Amino acid sequence: MIHLHSWPAPNGHKVQILVEELGIPYTLVPIDITKGEQHTPAYRAINPNTRIPAIIDDEPLDGGEPITIFESGAVMLYLAEKTRRFIPAEPRRRIEMLQWLFWQVGGLGPMMGQAQHFFRYAPSPVPYAIERYQKETRRLLTVLDQRLAGRDYLCDDYSITDMACFPWVRIHKYTGVGLDDFANVQAWYGRVRGRPAVGRGLDLLRERWVDVTTSDEAKHNLFKAGDGA
Repeated sequence: MIHLHSWPAPNGHKVQILVEELGIPYTLVPIDITKGEQHTPAYRAINPNTRIPAIIDDEPLDGGEPITIFESGAVMLYLAEKTRRFIPAEPRRRIEMLQWLFWQVGGLGPMMGQAQHFFRYAPSPVPYAIERYQKETRRLLTVLDQRLAGRDYLCDDYSITDMACFPWVRIHKYTGVGLDDFANVQAWYGRVRGRPAVGRGLDLLRERWVDVTTSDEAKHNLFKAGDGA
């Protein structure tokens, strides 16, 4: 059994979509990051980086003790390799897919996250930061748009890379960057969003979503609590 510790945010949505696509048994353990639950000792023992998501697998392939995995990219890679789904078996295609997965983890997610923060959450405007991260978001969306030219999905077949990128592109309005100039991204987004498992993954914990802009407690727990810990 997979125990998925998550919250309705882009990195959480990535793995929520994957477990729904896989159709594997799992339990969902909400970690309310707006209340600071990611900083509790119990969760820190699962994820020392105090972020979501993380999983515990009671039945690893080696038959040993339960295994804990944190970092969304590592979780997705682990589950895809364990089930042999949504990841190419052929070595060249596999490394191609891994490049785009790491591109999301190291680029698209962090940069769109910073653009969202300074555009939507910062207590006072920081024009330099807004311009910097919006510009980088547009650059990355351009890279994505060019990659999708003539393709339905990033690596031709639907894979964990699409699931990883989709939730971040989904929040583009919160970054202040539109998709009007990225026709290929828009078409890809529609294809991914139309998958039933994607809808189910997004719906998980939807009723518990908190608009951070309206909650001082959420802002404190997301942006201040645990700093330097």
